[in-house]
Amino acid sequence: MPSQLKYLTGNQIRQQFLDFFAGRGHKVLPSASLVPEDPTVLLTIAGMLPFKPIFLGQREREFPRATTSQKCIRTNDIENVGRTARHQTFFEMLGNFSFGDYFKPEAIAWGWELSTNVFGLPPERLIVSVFREDDEAFEIWRDKIGIPAHRIVRMGEEDNFWASGPTGPCGPCSEIYYDFHPELGDDSIDLEDDSRFIEFYNLVFMQYNRDAEGNLTPLQNKNIDTGMGLERMAQILQGVPNNYETDLILPIIKSAAEISGIDYAKSDEKTKVSFKVIGDHVRAVVHLIADGVTASNIGRGYVLRRLIRRVVRHGRLIGIEAEFTDRLAETAIALSEADYPNLRYREKAIKSELQREETRFRETLERGEKLLAEILAAKPEQISGTDAFTLYDTYGFPLELTQEIAEESGITVDLEGFEAEMERQRGRSREAHETIDLTVQGSLDKLAERIDSTQFLGYSQTNSTAKVEALLLEGQSVESAEAGAEVRIVLDKTPFYAESGGQIGDRGYLTGDAIVVRIEDVQKEANIFVHVGRVERGTLEVGQQITAKIDRACRRRAQAHHTSTHLLQAALKKFVDDSVSQAGSLVAFDRLRFDFNCPRSVTPDELQQIEDQINTWIAEAHDTETSVMSLAQAKTKGATYMAGEDYGSEVRVIDVPGVSMELCGGTHVKNTAEIGLFKIVSEMGIASGVRRIEAVAGPAVLEYLNLRDRVVRDLSDRFKVKPEDIPERIAGLQSELKSSQKQLETLQSELAILKSERLLSTAESVGEFKTIVANLGEGVAPEALKTAAEGLLNKIGNGAVVLGAIPDAEKVSLVAAVSKDANKKGLQAGKFIGPIAKLCGGGGGGRPNLAQAGGRDPSKLDAALETARTQLQEKLQ
Repeated sequence: MPSQLKYLTGNQIRQQFLDFFAGRGHKVLPSASLVPEDPTVLLTIAGMLPFKPIFLGQREREFPRATTSQKCIRTNDIENVGRTARHQTFFEMLGNFSFGDYFKPEAIAWGWELSTNVFGLPPERLIVSVFREDDEAFEIWRDKIGIPAHRIVRMGEEDNFWASGPTGPCGPCSEIYYDFHPELGDDSIDLEDDSRFIEFYNLVFMQYNRDAEGNLTPLQNKNIDTGMGLERMAQILQGVPNNYETDLILPIIKSAAEISGIDYAKSDEKTKVSFKVIGDHVRAVVHLIADGVTASNIGRGYVLRRLIRRVVRHGRLIGIEAEFTDRLAETAIALSEADYPNLRYREKAIKSELQREETRFRETLERGEKLLAEILAAKPEQISGTDAFTLYDTYGFPLELTQEIAEESGITVDLEGFEAEMERQRGRSREAHETIDLTVQGSLDKLAERIDSTQFLGYSQTNSTAKVEALLLEGQSVESAEAGAEVRIVLDKTPFYAESGGQIGDRGYLTGDAIVVRIEDVQKEANIFVHVGRVERGTLEVGQQITAKIDRACRRRAQAHHTSTHLLQAALKKFVDDSVSQAGSLVAFDRLRFDFNCPRSVTPDELQQIEDQINTWIAEAHDTETSVMSLAQAKTKGATYMAGEDYGSEVRVIDVPGVSMELCGGTHVKNTAEIGLFKIVSEMGIASGVRRIEAVAGPAVLEYLNLRDRVVRDLSDRFKVKPEDIPERIAGLQSELKSSQKQLETLQSELAILKSERLLSTAESVGEFKTIVANLGEGVAPEALKTAAEGLLNKIGNGAVVLGAIPDAEKVSLVAAVSKDANKKGLQAGKFIGPIAKLCGGGGGGRPNLAQAGGRDPSKLDAALETARTQLQEKLQ
């Protein structure tokens, strides 16, 4: 570290950045969640993401200037973590933003002042880049800041022009680089040389709008979006060779080193990579879980699971055998709790999620080891790229470990095939919302260009007069629609609720002079309510005045179910886990469905407690209170909100005082007593870490109970028993059925053995081996076929047996049994039977000595067995 640089901790760098811009009129805002409100993005991947609606003009600015330290996660380059000096999954982006306020002169001047005066970076060590056509920025740097022209590098669009997408807001960038080796001189400055230069501050000048033809027009309000990597600035000011050895990550690495008994400083590069991966990923997973993400196999849950598994895998590589992730989580929480107090508040949830995932993954790793052993037992010439990738991606085996174990058996790995599989996965990862799309939505519907947003009256009115603004018939705009037509109708105002927030659209009628239109659904597109229905009488015309009236009975049912979902979430938090969060919902007229993040099933006792509590709240007749406030105010009040939803600057809050408070745009009862009754129908898992409860409320409860009553009476009549005796009668029938099935399987097995024994006389000799290939016909179960093959092989001794059967009309069953000596000749049961099964439209495999397969085309079985006979003779000769 140059002697003139002053050492600052990561916390000091963050605070001094925020203080600097607060002193220049910027509103200091806390970091937004890693789970963005923008539903088009999987995770918060940039400091500007929380301000996207303001930059697009979709939301009014609350302040002209802001500054933040935003936590971010990116996983598109996850393989580079630990291998380069600066690749990370979790990082903090320090940013200052202007929403139509100041522009280039101020942004550049403040960026320079902060870098040189506050952080004390020597001017002679700083290099600046600008977009090749941005003469304005070039001149500000040269003439006002005083940087020599040869230290201002003009770069192309790929490096220094930011665009939100093919169309929409865009503009040039300017970046500030730190030079680690100024002694090399200015003659051949190459900013791509990251061993010499590090870009630490990026200034985006959002000044244009790009249309579909690629034309750039100046924006009326120009914006500033900047980003300074906290970890990069810490690397510079702390004089360390990489981001991982800053005080933001190194304590986690040291904790891992202590657990492993390895001295990080003295370890080799391969070991250091594992330590760095652990340090980075532990930070990431701790913040993800704190923000409500739970491990699963989809979306952001998959990102979390993959990161945790990489931590465990690299822990094993450095010799950590016992579970350890919760210990490292404690270090990470202690490091950041001063700035992110939610980490300590969520400590229990963080550690329990890590322990659960680590235990599960260690079991998966053991299965992977067994799979690799089976692959090697088949003695392939090479482990395929597909198998190596499966071991890597599904079972957590690093490629290096697969190579090491394979080399011990003298077997290589198909590296090209592995890389091809990796590239396919990277492609999937890049497609999974890893970019921010700010493209202005101009083609959703041409109607939106000429029609104002629909005025929604449904919170206070169930009917109103309205004007027909537009009609769509078979996707085309028309002026009229006659009786019998299926039509989509846009009104200037409406009492009909449009489907959103999980609640389905209202039903009802539009009426007028000799006109009746039945409305079956209402959808919302770009704040235009589209009423979907059928003209039952008369002719409906654009410009006509009509009366819109909802079906109040259906609305009351939807209200009962919607308020019940709020009560259900409150009860889940009370009896299951306070960290429970909504993952989706359906509010219909006949039922409700509530999906929630929870790593375990809800016990029957808990379900009963939840149901009883909700019915108690209903009986207590709580009034519901509705208010509109800013999103920040709602969060301060403790309102529950759904991560990933795109809320506006003002939100609607539904409060059941003392019970529940949620952000919600749906319709609700005025008092919980209106719900009447609540009944849970089912609870199930729908994905790893995601559970679903289905329930009914209000009039739907009576319908559900009536249906149950009819079923019970029918069963009682059929079994000739009292309703309370039905479970015992069913248990008895199940026991009888199970006994009969066992008897049938035993008979089938005995029949297969009898059939197979007659095949001994058909055994063919191939040198020192004997083979039997036969079709045992219909009705032979796979397990019986396997028993028969093993029995025949025992009797012929040295050789191979291949049997086929048709267990039912559309299935084929195949089995191959091979002796050890035949294995030595290169005949592997698993490899042999798979291609034979493909001839019958199926597949399969197994161990070298015994393998089973299946197919879907019984008509091809005899031909497939003939192929098997020929190939056996060829392989054993």
